[in-house]
Amino acid sequence: MKKIVVLTGAGISAESGLKTFRDDNGMWKNYRFEEVASPIAWDRDRELVLEFYNLRRKQLLEVEPNAAHKALVKLEDKYHVKIITQNVDDLHERAGSKNILHLHGELRKSRSTVDENLIYNIEGWELKTGDKCEKGSQLRPHVVWFGEQVPQIVSAIEIAKQADIVIVIGTSMVVYPAAGLIKYVPDEVPKYLIDPKAGKNVYVQNLKIIKDKAGIVVPHLVDDLMNIAIS
Repeated sequence: MKKIVVLTGAGISAESGLKTFRDDNGMWKNYRFEEVASPIAWDRDRELVLEFYNLRRKQLLEVEPNAAHKALVKLEDKYHVKIITQNVDDLHERAGSKNILHLHGELRKSRSTVDENLIYNIEGWELKTGDKCEKGSQLRPHVVWFGEQVPQIVSAIEIAKQADIVIVIGTSMVVYPAAGLIKYVPDEVPKYLIDPKAGKNVYVQNLKIIKDKAGIVVPHLVDDLMNIAIS
């Protein structure tokens, strides 16, 4: 069974109505990265950090997977599909995709501040001061903050190396380390970049750039891939 690797970014979730941090008119415009998404911020103002992620979590529960998320699920009937996402939302899971690697963590989970292996699901949308792990330590959002390592990047590189087809959706391909994953894909592998804002400065062999919304393009691309005869 051929392997399809899908790399998704904020653009695919934005089409579900999920505001991105970088939106000029987004709900995060009153926050700065260093104030809410770094270990320094956590040490300086824990309540502000928790409030920020609670608002993001609350909004996530108000949106649904879109046509692009749902179309990707169909590929699993014919291909071995692995999704590497830069997003911390769970829209791929809620659409029905089974093999998802979250590079930057998961918004609907928390983890211990003394043992990173202790990870818990968050019921509802609030994580509060006083919510503690089994070792008695405050829980923090299970996300990768600025200045922290991306622990899943090694696994993502190995997945990229084994791809027979790559689909990149809703990402500028300029944010590292995720942007570097495409370099590990063999040159001969067909690659698709789907993003309305995709630039022409992406120099990758066998890359087809489609400057349109994922919800429009991905279902058609999935239909094409499902109709390909595989030897």
